[in-house]
Amino acid sequence: MSADALTGGFPAPARDSARAFRALLEATARPGTIHTVNGAAPPAPLSVAAGVVLLTLCDTTTPLHLAGAADCAAVRDWVAFHIGAPLVAAESAAFALGRWGDLQPVTRFVVGQADYPDRAATLIVETDGLVNYGPTLTGPGIVTATWLSLPETAAFRANRALYPLGFDTILTCGDRLAGLPRSTRVEAP
Repeated sequence: MSADALTGGFPAPARDSARAFRALLEATARPGTIHTVNGAAPPAPLSVAAGVVLLTLCDTTTPLHLAGAADCAAVRDWVAFHIGAPLVAAESAAFALGRWGDLQPVTRFVVGQADYPDRAATLIVETDGLVNYGPTLTGPGIVTATWLSLPETAAFRANRALYPLGFDTILTCGDRLAGLPRSTRVEAP
């Protein structure tokens, strides 16, 4: 383990994790809203927002899948030191982190069970941009409609068709994040 893995966690864990948790709650309760977060300094190629999500939602009992460039020694060491989450294959993950293309096919992630729909995976998707432009979002937590840049629409529409099953998504870019729960309807722009 490199010395770099020992840095980059929350400087004030109680305060920083509470603020981050509040931002994540707001993002998932109001799909399409973009929130700025800070406090984490994960190793490249992870964004600040992705690091914040991992530090806030994952722990030693959270199976985590790293995909693509995120599955590197620096990130694995950082996760081991700061979170302790077991790294697993996609099919066993409670959380998965990577770029959209690296997470494909998304059908391999757990979507819950009829009696336990909450046992579904949450995908943390690193993006190049996160803006309120693109596909139209409607559904719970959205007054009329909103828009959000998404990597595609077909997979999110197919995921919504599984409701109440399906994966949830947190999109990250730099120090910003947005939530896209499985209950959100996505229409092409």
